[in-house]
Amino acid sequence: MIIGVSMFILGLILFYVIDYNEDENLVIIKNSGTFVGLTGIGVGVAGILLYLINRNPQPIQENFDIE
Repeated sequence: MIIGVSMFILGLILFYVIDYNEDENLVIIKNSGTFVGLTGIGVGVAGILLYLINRNPQPIQENFDIE
């Protein structure tokens, strides 16, 4: 999750800070910022899902005592 959040922040920085004036290299870097940000969102969601799946659930205690 930490890597996903950091990738998302890096993508935002690359997308919003770079101001290109028809320079092909800066356009590629700005578009890669979009890709890195979207990939970061995916990595973060995958981290959350892995955390939720791998939690140790409490064992089920069955009580068959009838009073």
